[in-house]
Order: sequence, then C-alpha cells, then structure tokens
Amino acid sequence: MNNYEFKVEEVNEPDLMKETFPYDEVPRINFEDKEVPTDLPKEIFITDTTFRDGQQGYAPFTLDQILHLYDYLHKLGGPKGIIRFSEFFLYSKTDREAVELCLERGYEYPKVTGWIRANKGDFDLVKKAKLDETGILTSISDYHMFYKFNQTRTETVEKYLNIVEDCLRHGIACRCHLEDVTRADIDGVVVPFVKNVMRLGEKYHLPVRIRLCDTLGLGVPYTFGTVPRSIPKIVWYLMNKAEVPHEMIEFHGHNDFGLAIANSTAAWLYGASTVNGTLLGIGERTGNTPIEAMIMQLIGLKHSGMGIDTKAIHEIADYFTHELKFNVPTYYPIVGENFNVTRAGIHADGLIKNEEVYLPFDTRKILGSPPSVAITKTSGLAGLVYWINNHYELLGDHKVEKNDPEIKVIYDWVMDQYDKGRIIPISEVELRKLVRKHLPDVIKKITEVRTS
Repeated sequence: MNNYEFKVEEVNEPDLMKETFPYDEVPRINFEDKEVPTDLPKEIFITDTTFRDGQQGYAPFTLDQILHLYDYLHKLGGPKGIIRFSEFFLYSKTDREAVELCLERGYEYPKVTGWIRANKGDFDLVKKAKLDETGILTSISDYHMFYKFNQTRTETVEKYLNIVEDCLRHGIACRCHLEDVTRADIDGVVVPFVKNVMRLGEKYHLPVRIRLCDTLGLGVPYTFGTVPRSIPKIVWYLMNKAEVPHEMIEFHGHNDFGLAIANSTAAWLYGASTVNGTLLGIGERTGNTPIEAMIMQLIGLKHSGMGIDTKAIHEIADYFTHELKFNVPTYYPIVGENFNVTRAGIHADGLIKNEEVYLPFDTRKILGSPPSVAITKTSGLAGLVYWINNHYELLGDHKVEKNDPEIKVIYDWVMDQYDKGRIIPISEVELRKLVRKHLPDVIKKITEVRTS
C-alpha cells in the first residue's frame, strides 16, 4: 500500500546484477574514479554474535559454556565496554535460559540483545524475554525478496517496516540486519528503506541501528570500488544519503573471500562506529570476522589499549581448545600455536639477539604468551639455545650459550633423529629430558633460584 514516506524503486524482474555476479564466473570487482573520504568515528566498538551466527557454523553450546564465554567477552571488552552487545537466538529453551542467566550477571557490557525474523511470532519472543533491543532480519537484495520470499520490493519492505514499528511502539530498540546488502540495489532499495527506518526511530525516540550484512563475503575494502561491493561506499551512502549517524552503523562480515577483517576495518575507517564478529571467527560457511583480530585493529587505530584485557584472548583460545574441543589451526593469527614460534635457525638467532627482529610486539606482555621456537632439523644451535633459555627463564650469567659443549651433544642428538627419518618437531617432554641429562647444572641453578 506504500504507507511509508520514502518509496523503493520497484522493478518487474529482480535485478541480479549479472554484470558483477555472473554465477558461472568468479564475482567481478568493478572500479570507478569516484572515491569517498575516510571518516573514522571518535569512538569505535565491537559487537558479538558468537551465540547466534557463531553457533550456526560450529555446534550448540551448553548453558555453562555460554556463561563462561559471556564472562570472557565481558573481561575482554574492558571497563569501557569495547564489546558493546552480544546477541542471542530466542527460539530454543536453552537460548532463552541463556539470555536469562546472562542478564542475571548484571554486566553493563556486553548488553544482551536478541535476533528475530520479521514476523509477529518472533516479536512475541522478544517481549517475553524482556529485552531492550533486538535485531531483525531484513533481507535486502532482490535475490532474497524475489526468490526467498516471492514478494516485490515494496511488499517486502513494508513487512519490515511494520515489525520495526511494532518493536519501537513497545519500547524496544531495533537493529535492522540488511542481509545480503553487498548484492542489493543501494540507491533503489537500501537508501529509501533505511530513511524510513530512521524516521520511525525519530518518531518513537528510540535508537535504530543499521547492520550491513556482507552475507556471502562479497564486500571489498576498496574506496574506488563500486556499490554494492565497496564497503566504504555503502557506509558513505548510509551517512550521506540515508542520514544515518556514525553510531547507528554496524558492519557484519563473512570471510568467504578472506576479506572479513579488511572489510570490517574499512567499515570503521569510512564511518561505521561498530563491527560485528565472533570469538575465533566461528560462524556459517567460512566464518565471521574474528573478534580478537578486531580488538588488535581497534587498539592500533586508536593508539591506546582502551582498558582492554588482551591477555583474555589467549584464555579464550585455551577454553575453546580444552573445553569445546575446538581445533585452533596452528597457523591461526594471534592465538595459533605458531603465531610467535619460529622453526628456522636464522630466525632464532635473531630472536636471541633482539626479540623485536622477528616479533611484531611483546607477545609476553600483551598476550601472556612468550615467544618460542620449535626444535626441528632447521632450528640450528641458535634455536636450541633460545628454547632452553626461554623455557627455563634463564637470565644473565645463567644463560646457556651456543659454544657450550653439552649444547652440541643435545644438538647432535636432534640432528640424528632427523637423519633417521623423523619429520615432526622434538617435543617439550623430550627436550626437558635432554636438559636434565646433559645440563644438570642448569636444573640445579633453577632449583636454587626458585627456592631461595
């Protein structure tokens, strides 16, 4: 009935943008001469979807696991609430109990928020949960409107606006999830829909946030790219054509093309105050933007620790590994086993002389994870010396040196293992036995220091 103020551009057939998304080819990245300026907001934040999108690509969490992870999010976000919201499904009994228990924690941040589809039945779940805010799925591309809903643009958008207004009328703030925005008609559908949503927020004096959902990971961080794939330009459109303030714009990335972190960072740089992600990047298909990566990006952009407890990152990874039996890849950034471990002897030699040669920052101070080396056939004497000094915390005159004859004995044993066909690194247990056998004075000095 076209009851809203700003009309979407109606079409008889869906605009599938085949010049950009030919389907039988890799999606094309198009460019233009026009760029948009950077516009980093004064304050930037992170929101969490580990218990919503994260579970869709991993496995259901138990109540106890949800509470532990929620506690970790609170700890990691610090006193300024850098992790501002955590969103939950409301469909199962476990989901609803988790919301109740997390609310009972009484944390200011992250705030508990819901997620629903745009229908009355789902909205009833929000009212029963007594939440102050909920996300609403507002799929925005012709792919979804014509093929998933079998509706016109106008019919679909009116349905969304009706549920948004119902929420606001009941005093519940909204977050519109523009699903598949990177395949949507930005001028013809996104801008008029968002302008109507913002008017509703003004009418009811409640915040309405706009989440840009890069559902298939098709977004690109290039300011000279074209819409709908350019994340900087979509953010610019929202601010300048739909009049959405910084603090009401949020980006939700997927990692299908390996650009989730880059796109999330670009969203911040060009005006969005918030990016959404999951712990360790878990989520549907290739996963979401990893929260721990965005924590590091945020600190780098703001030149401040912001009160964030970065050591909690490794605590979270340990919990995932031991409690959730999650396999963190050894090469995974920041928390992977190899992040601050080197296998090359020439690298180990650099670490011995100055850690900064092969480390981007003090991992011991920032992550609570000291640098190390893996002992293999390429580690060399330097690697062996570094491992012993680092593992046993040997300082000053207590340090072992490469010219120690007993170090050479241990090194010869290591090389003999690989001469016989070994392919895996020497384990910590094996190395500790070798030190006890060949360097008894080292063990004695350590014992004396620790007991004095």
